[in-house]
Amino acid sequence: MSDIKEFMTQEHRDCDEIFVQMEEAVASKSDEALTKFESFQDALTNHFKMEEMVLFVMFEQKTGMSEGPTQVMVMEHEQMRELLSKMQGAVESNDITKFFGLSETLMILMQQHNMKEEQMLYTMIQQHLGDDADHIISRMRTVTL
Repeated sequence: MSDIKEFMTQEHRDCDEIFVQMEEAVASKSDEALTKFESFQDALTNHFKMEEMVLFVMFEQKTGMSEGPTQVMVMEHEQMRELLSKMQGAVESNDITKFFGLSETLMILMQQHNMKEEQMLYTMIQQHLGDDADHIISRMRTVTL
C-alpha cells in the first residue's frame, strides 16, 4: 500500500533538486538557463495541479473542509505562480539580479509552504484518505500540464 504523505514529500524533494539545477544554470549564465527554468516551472506547476485537481478535491469531499487548509495552500500556489511568471521574464531578459531576488523569495515561500503541507496537511490527508492511497496516487500520476 502506498503512502500519500511520502509520495507528496518526495515530489517536494524532486522539485527542490530541479530548483537547484535551475539556479546553477542561471548563475553560470549557461545556455541551458531557460530550459532549466522551464523544467522547474513545469515540475512545480504539475505538482500544484496534482494537489488542486486530485488530492485537495478528494480531501475536501471526504472531510467537508473546503475553506480550510487546502484553500490556504491554493492561495500560496497562486503566489508562487506569480513569482514564476516574473522569474521567467528575468531569465528571458538575462536579468540575473532580478532573477535571484525573485528566486530567493520563491525559495522561502516554498520552504514555508512545504513545511505546512508535510507536517500538517499531508498527515491529515493520509489519515482521511490513506485507504485509497494507491488509487489517489495513480490518479495524480496521470495529471499533466
